[in-house]
Amino acid sequence: MLQFLLTWLATAVSLIITAFFVPGFAIVSFSSAILGAAILGLVNAIVKPILVIFTLPLTILTFGLFLLVVNAISLGLVSYLTPGLLVSGFFPALLGSIVLTVVSGFVDRIFLAIESPNN
Repeated sequence: MLQFLLTWLATAVSLIITAFFVPGFAIVSFSSAILGAAILGLVNAIVKPILVIFTLPLTILTFGLFLLVVNAISLGLVSYLTPGLLVSGFFPALLGSIVLTVVSGFVDRIFLAIESPNN
């Protein structure tokens, strides 16, 4: 349960950091980031696999680069479903998905180090 809560918090922090770096990507409050992290988890678990399957031929044709577009679409959907999380178009969603991936990797690593200091 602690791992779940830490992952949720890490994703919310990653969303806030991403909003700081990406123009056209904004978060109104920390509660919006928490809700956005939960919705992002649901979208990544339910909607994104369906999108990946439907776009598989295009993904293969572009050597996987179309997955960036799928990530942008997923982030745009999260923005649509989350009050207080604003993405102002496709290109901020595309850049936001790339930055969110990188930032999330760093934040997850920091949270993992905090959770298990023995490693």
